[in-house]
Amino acid sequence: MKTRKEFNVVFMGTPDFAVPSLELLYHSGYSVPAVVTAPDKPAGRGLKMHSSAVKKWASQQNIHVLQPPNLKDEGFRNSLGSLLPDLFVVVAFRMLPESIWKLPVHGAINLHASLLPQYRGAAPINHAVIHGETTTGLTTFFINQAIDTGNILFQQALPIGYDETAGELHDRLMIAGSELVLKTVDAIREGRAVSIEQSAFLKQGAELRTAPRIYRDDCRLNWSRETKDIYNQIRGLSPWPAAFTTIFSPEGNAYELKIYRSQPSEKKMSGRAGEIVVQNNQQMYIVTGNGAIELLKIKLAGKSEISVKEFLKGFRIGAGWKAE
Repeated sequence: MKTRKEFNVVFMGTPDFAVPSLELLYHSGYSVPAVVTAPDKPAGRGLKMHSSAVKKWASQQNIHVLQPPNLKDEGFRNSLGSLLPDLFVVVAFRMLPESIWKLPVHGAINLHASLLPQYRGAAPINHAVIHGETTTGLTTFFINQAIDTGNILFQQALPIGYDETAGELHDRLMIAGSELVLKTVDAIREGRAVSIEQSAFLKQGAELRTAPRIYRDDCRLNWSRETKDIYNQIRGLSPWPAAFTTIFSPEGNAYELKIYRSQPSEKKMSGRAGEIVVQNNQQMYIVTGNGAIELLKIKLAGKSEISVKEFLKGFRIGAGWKAE
């Protein structure tokens, strides 16, 4: 059996979510001859080139960084093969072609932020909160031809707080995920890993939910829906990409409003869905299909995120305002 130092792990990932897993593997003594991440991209007003979070961390440790525009490129494949990889560890990266994930001696594993087979897809954390789940978790599995369908190695369940946002859950899963990755890599290296088909993890009669990429239309709020569904949508999209609505003055002036924090109102509100009610010039409610939502943290287009109390000091909303 190889020691950690002798076991070559090539790490593949891009965003902040992937960094703790890379960091823990590296500081636990594993050989990380290279990381693979997305190419630098222009961003910001000056369109300066920005590196991924994984590249920034790897560069600080002087780890070799590969940024292939095309994962099927033969030169890239040859570069990976020359590293003599024992295992690929993939966290928040692109789908790998078969010619790549079959390269290592022990194949390639992925960390997914759900209890597979539930919430396969690009946005599992968001969708779990949007659907009002009280439990989610993490899964490590072997990569195969179809996305998020490979045999499961380990899982860890975590509760979702009633008022927890997707961003807060993301940060907890990010840390717990790094520990699950280390546990999985250790088990593979030591020859004691057992993988099980995902069908064994789906409870009989359970609805199989997916987690597709979120687009702008998914973020618009429909105030005729039930309060709990709107509340969960706001939590599940906070802080990014953020749920939004358009508010209209009685004169027809329109303002786009992003909502980062809210809470279901215990107060009885009369009026049609979408009607805006302001009380004491400090509290702002929007009537829903069966109640109301109190807005707590919001952002007007082009402005900074602020509390509703601060917002109402400089933005007067009276009778006849509505949200759509």
